[in-house]
Amino acid sequence: MERGKALKYFRRFVWFLASRLLLICCLLGLMTVAFYFSMNAANIQIICKDGLSKRAQVIMMGSDSDELTRYFSASCLGRDAQLQDAENGKSVYQSYYNITGIDHRVKMNWVWCWPWEDTARATVTESIPRIDGRVKSSSRELAESQGLTSSPPKWPTVEYNLILTRENGQWTIKNMTQSRITYDE
Repeated sequence: MERGKALKYFRRFVWFLASRLLLICCLLGLMTVAFYFSMNAANIQIICKDGLSKRAQVIMMGSDSDELTRYFSASCLGRDAQLQDAENGKSVYQSYYNITGIDHRVKMNWVWCWPWEDTARATVTESIPRIDGRVKSSSRELAESQGLTSSPPKWPTVEYNLILTRENGQWTIKNMTQSRITYDE
């Protein structure tokens, strides 16, 4: 009888340990997933902010477009009409204005990436509330004939749906589609 009682207590003790061990493993797993999700989300936010800022500088100020390959895939850059116009000299900002600075802002609305996947989705809102620059003296008359003012035209607030991929530990924007455009007055 004593042996049966001892086995009963031993079995309860083992179940107690096993249930606590399972709970601890679940908590550690959840903390690991949250850590990697947060790390990926932070990296994605930096890539989006820096990449869209560099893109705006290329379009408006004629910065070196070779640096965009750090943030965007080649196929994404090839599909960007604004960027193609800027590289072909058709940007209104570069043609008629001397842009000296911009106040570029990117707000991360939503991001999702499982820690074990190499693809992420994000929704960001890009805005440039202030553009510092003046019309070029050499193209003042041509700008006025096209209805442009002495200050640069406003940049629209755009919401983008982004798809990012991770290759060799580096996130890049693979696809960028506009979901909403707002022209602030």
